[in-house]
Amino acid sequence: MSHTDLIPGNMLVDDDRLVGVLDGGGYRAADPALDLVCAWHLLGRDVREVLRRVLPCPDLQWERGKAWAFEQAAGAYWYYQDTNPPMALMGRTTLDRLIAEG
Repeated sequence: MSHTDLIPGNMLVDDDRLVGVLDGGGYRAADPALDLVCAWHLLGRDVREVLRRVLPCPDLQWERGKAWAFEQAAGAYWYYQDTNPPMALMGRTTLDRLIAEG
């Protein structure tokens, strides 16, 4: 199963610790790389590099996660410009992270 939408607005955090995930309607059988999008939606470069080192996933899966994050971020940035500025900002922030990583 894959959540497919692990963005900041769907994560519940208490004292820097993940305590829950919202938006259960997004769960479905899918590419497991979709669960990796949170690496770009939520994490800065240093923490993302630690996650990559300790995560037992193949390089291709990691790259697919990066591609899914790009697809979600580009859509959010474009779609929510006028109706939901915080979502648009999340998309822009993720795009900035992806561009900086190269």
